[in-house]
Amino acid sequence: MESLWKLVHLLGPSHIALILTAIAVSYESAFRALNYVKEMERNLDLSEASVTLDRSQALMLPVVSSCSLLMLFYFFSSVSQFLTVFIAIASTSSLYFCLFPYIAQIRSRFGLADPFISQCCSNPFTRIQGLLMLLCIVMVIMCLVSGHWILNNLLGICLCIAFVSHIRLPNIKICAMLFVCVFVYDIFWVFYSERFFGANVMVSLITRLASNPVHTVANSLSLPGLQLITKKVNLPVKIILPRNLLGGVVPGYAADDFIMLGLGDTAIPSMLLALVLCFDHRKSRGSENFSDLPLRKEDISSPKGFKYIWYGLAGYSIGLVTALASGILTHSPQPALLYLVPSTLGPIIVISWRRKELAELWEGSPPNINEKTHFAEV
Repeated sequence: MESLWKLVHLLGPSHIALILTAIAVSYESAFRALNYVKEMERNLDLSEASVTLDRSQALMLPVVSSCSLLMLFYFFSSVSQFLTVFIAIASTSSLYFCLFPYIAQIRSRFGLADPFISQCCSNPFTRIQGLLMLLCIVMVIMCLVSGHWILNNLLGICLCIAFVSHIRLPNIKICAMLFVCVFVYDIFWVFYSERFFGANVMVSLITRLASNPVHTVANSLSLPGLQLITKKVNLPVKIILPRNLLGGVVPGYAADDFIMLGLGDTAIPSMLLALVLCFDHRKSRGSENFSDLPLRKEDISSPKGFKYIWYGLAGYSIGLVTALASGILTHSPQPALLYLVPSTLGPIIVISWRRKELAELWEGSPPNINEKTHFAEV
């Protein structure tokens, strides 16, 4: 009974904020992924079309991730600055990707002039695009300089949304293969890696700070204000929140402790949510080619369709709460995908089977011309 009282911590502001943030990011990732695919199909822009995973890619993803984990585990100190620069570039691109649709809406609504500033490349660059890119670069630099957790989370969320938008699952069959592999992957690296490598590889990496290249450059140039630049930074590969989010001290923890959720624990389930949201949209409109059909967020609340996205979000919420509760009860890190995989994939398979739609979801809809062409190029 005493251990159950520990679950009261789930009602703390930091845990509630983490749960709500993860759910919101998963929902937005799925929604953005569907709109991005429709936009690419409508514009016939195959050079930037999302990549649809096949069976071999789904099976190799955890293997490649495992190799990357091991390499970083042994050589992190040697490559941390290079890794920080690489992730900073990816974060800038992802932030631009997430903000551009909103900027485009503002430009269209107010009829703002947007002349080209460069037409020498295959993709012309406009003034607003240039200003937006400059803003993204400044925000990433601010994150590196301050190391603040809010900016870190913003970049991590943008990376998640961009990943889910560009990497697609074609059907539940491929999704199930991927989920089984990441299920085993997460359990092994959290629970069993210490037996083989002398330390918990996953926890060691996710909690490790990287050398800040901005501090290194400022130090080498003897720039003023060096003390204001953080020497070590959290990489935006996780969502982090301070335990004392609203002030006060949490019993049993230091004042500067954080709770965290790996970005993969949001991105992987979001790929399933994007898949079923696409299926829901196609079924609700009764069309196989839906690239010209607008999707509004208020349409998702319509009882006519969009049933699977809600089951997926509910399952994700239950799995996330269960993972956090297990971490509190055991006072040890938990592989979140151990709980998220069955709680998201299971309900969708069961409910689609009861509705006699499992076969359609299992094989997926036949790819259109754009997807076939992109498969051939990939």
